[in-house]
Amino acid sequence: MSQQVLYDQYYGLCLKIAFRYVNTYEQAVEVTHDAFLKMFRNFSRFEVRDIDKLEMLLIGWIRRVVINAAIDYMRREMNNHASYPIPEHVWEHKDDGQSSDNSLLYKELMIMVKELPPAYRMVFNLHVIEGYSHPEIAKMLGITTGTSKSNLSKARAHLQKALTAENTETILCQ
Repeated sequence: MSQQVLYDQYYGLCLKIAFRYVNTYEQAVEVTHDAFLKMFRNFSRFEVRDIDKLEMLLIGWIRRVVINAAIDYMRREMNNHASYPIPEHVWEHKDDGQSSDNSLLYKELMIMVKELPPAYRMVFNLHVIEGYSHPEIAKMLGITTGTSKSNLSKARAHLQKALTAENTETILCQ
C-alpha cells in the first residue's frame, strides 16, 4: 500500500524529470517505471537524518534515482539519434503558479533541448537543469570533466543558434 502512495504522489515529478532526458513520452514512462522499481527495491537505502526535512530529502533521493534510470536508459539507446515529436498532451499539466507565458517558453526550450544530440542533451540537463557540477557529471556518465564542459558548451551553442534562427523567423514573419 505504501508503494502505491509513493507512486501516486510522485509519478508526475518522475515523469517530468525522465522526459528531459529521453525523446518520447513512451520512453519517459519506461524510465519512470524503471526508476520506481529501483526505488522499491532499494528503499532501505533511503536515510532520514532530519525528520523535519523528510519530504525534501525524499524528493532529492527520488530525483537522483530517476536521473540514474534515465542515464542507464540513454546508455542503452545511445545509438538511436532519431528525433521524435513531443505529443501535445505532455504539456497539459502545468505546475501550480506557473504562468501560461512561462509554460510556453518552457515548452519551446524543451523542444529545442530535445533536438540536441543525446550526449549534449544529457550534460545540459544535468548541469543547467539539475545543477550538477562537471566533476559530478563526469563521474555519473563515465566521461572526463573536460568532455562534460565541452558538451555543455556545444549544447549551449546549438541552443543559441536555434534561438537566433527562431527569432529571425519570427521577425521575418511579422
